[in-house]
Amino acid sequence: MTAFGAVLGLIIAIILIIKKINPAYSLILGAVIGGLAGGVSLSETVNLMISGVKDVTPAIVRILTAGVLAGILIKTHAATKIAETIIEKLGERRALFALALSALILTAIGVFIDVAVITVSPIALAIARRLNISKTAILLAMVGGGKCGNIISPNPNTIAAAENFGASLSSVMWVNIVPALIGLVATVIVAKTLVEKGEKVIEIEEQIDKSELPSLFGSVIGPIVTISLLALRPLVGINVDPLIALPVGGLVGMVVMGKAGKLRESMDYGLHKMSGVAILLVGTGTVAGIIKNSNLKDVILSVLAKTNISEQLVAPISGALMSAATASTTAGATIASATFSGTIIAAGVSAVWGAAMINSGATVLDHLPHGSFFHSTGGACNMDLKERLKLIPYESLIGLVLASSSFIVYLIVR
Repeated sequence: MTAFGAVLGLIIAIILIIKKINPAYSLILGAVIGGLAGGVSLSETVNLMISGVKDVTPAIVRILTAGVLAGILIKTHAATKIAETIIEKLGERRALFALALSALILTAIGVFIDVAVITVSPIALAIARRLNISKTAILLAMVGGGKCGNIISPNPNTIAAAENFGASLSSVMWVNIVPALIGLVATVIVAKTLVEKGEKVIEIEEQIDKSELPSLFGSVIGPIVTISLLALRPLVGINVDPLIALPVGGLVGMVVMGKAGKLRESMDYGLHKMSGVAILLVGTGTVAGIIKNSNLKDVILSVLAKTNISEQLVAPISGALMSAATASTTAGATIASATFSGTIIAAGVSAVWGAAMINSGATVLDHLPHGSFFHSTGGACNMDLKERLKLIPYESLIGLVLASSSFIVYLIVR
């Protein structure tokens, strides 16, 4: 199938998403058009789309079970407790670092990046009003920290990339720790340059009653159990699948916090958050099936060869390109890993590092306006569209730091 068809289908899907058509349906329609325009029959197009969905089905199941941990962290206010503790301990003088670190830790333990920003934003707005810091600075600190945490997290993007490469999830998380820390430093440095740029905070929303917050120990025990279970495979060779580790960690945390009464509410919330991603991944899988079976990857490799760029760079570059096309870390990492995993491994890159570099590359342009992340994070800080658009270059810079750092660390340790 021709690269033209795959690109045309992707462009049509992007246009429809920008026009606010449901992203999953936009991707499915784009896949149909892409297959037909690429020169295959309607029945073969459908078969390719279904094969693409089959490839991402294991990731979808794991993502749905991850909703147990995410829902418990949010509905028990454990995520809020972790964020407030970090900010209190670091103090207002290190406010931007505290906000970035809070978002990093929340996403690293399995909270969606947009939910992490929404969770930390009431605290961030209160601090910004007190210290006269711009909304732009606090939002970049949270978004940048969230991106750093996202590349070392058991979140859908990491799960999908690891699954498509056949790599251990915990290993993919582990190898990006240094790039995440480098990205955190870059986030704080860039955020400090924006303290006086943009709108200031005038009004803030009512804060959560602190008496409702659980203990810090109870808040962190769930993520600790989850990460410990995932770490058993690389440490002692015992494989505990994320499908088991994520909900078990959440349930243990809930029992320790004494919040068992919130189990149903937490599971409903987590399923609601993850079902949207799961449905998006179905649409993403259809497009991935078309792109994977086209010669688009050959065209990209040919361009890289003409520019004397190493094939090893296919991982971060493909992650960045697909995140730009979908404005989603999850969809970008899924399509890139499903399409280019074979090529990347053939270039001598290990499955773990291939998944890790695609995952970091997917943070470069996942914040574009045709995605939900752009709007949900802007809304969390009551930021208008014009101000939110001005943040895009700085977010892209943080993503570029993460992708570059991941590639450099790979070159050092390979």
